[in-house]
Amino acid sequence: MGVSTSSPEKGISVVTVDFPPVNALPVRGWFELADALRAAGRDAEVRCVVLAAEGRGFNAGVDIKEIQREGGSALLGANSGCAEAFAAVYECEVPVVAEVHGFCLGGGIGLVGNADAIVASDDAVFGLPELDRGALGAATHLARLVPQHLMRALYYTSRTATAAELHRHGSVWRVVPRDELRSAALELAREIAAKDGRLIRLAKAAINGIDPVDVRRSYRFEQGFTFEANLAGVADRVRDTFGQDSREDSR
Repeated sequence: MGVSTSSPEKGISVVTVDFPPVNALPVRGWFELADALRAAGRDAEVRCVVLAAEGRGFNAGVDIKEIQREGGSALLGANSGCAEAFAAVYECEVPVVAEVHGFCLGGGIGLVGNADAIVASDDAVFGLPELDRGALGAATHLARLVPQHLMRALYYTSRTATAAELHRHGSVWRVVPRDELRSAALELAREIAAKDGRLIRLAKAAINGIDPVDVRRSYRFEQGFTFEANLAGVADRVRDTFGQDSREDSR
């Protein structure tokens, strides 16, 4: 359990997240992920990183129960950890291919929105349930996946979009059956890793340099409203309903 790194092929590093049962990362998990991504990018032998996950889904965001249990310290930690992990994807010295299956929610959108390419299984869904969790943020990254008005509708409603829908918008490179996901992600990573190592790093820096949005600053601006919601008591009120529907359904 945690974050691990493997090297299945020359020039490719796979960073895998595994926090059962749903990959809702605790504070330490976000920082571990950031460290692993940065370390992989610094490795001179690596030319492409694949970001993957074990279990039922790619990422379910932050561990809400940890925040409910520990309060403000966990909230501060989660906000800082998310910011670092998202930035580590974006600032990784080599391209990052996100390998997405199942659900990609909340913080997961921050990760894939900052990735260089996305390969998804046909069961993958993407969304920001932040308003249902007493939080705000990652609209910065959702806006990199879908057009502006769709981003707003998805954000306000907490609905999800399928991998096929994102493929139509051009943000998902390929959609494949679940059992073909790893091979499809490695196929793209292999093509990238075949390029000259120095040149691919220069290409990553150049593309980031012409990005019209400063994703780190934009996301931190959003996070300020999460703090405002917490100070106003709105966040706690909404967060306290987390899981309530499922408990009622089980009665």
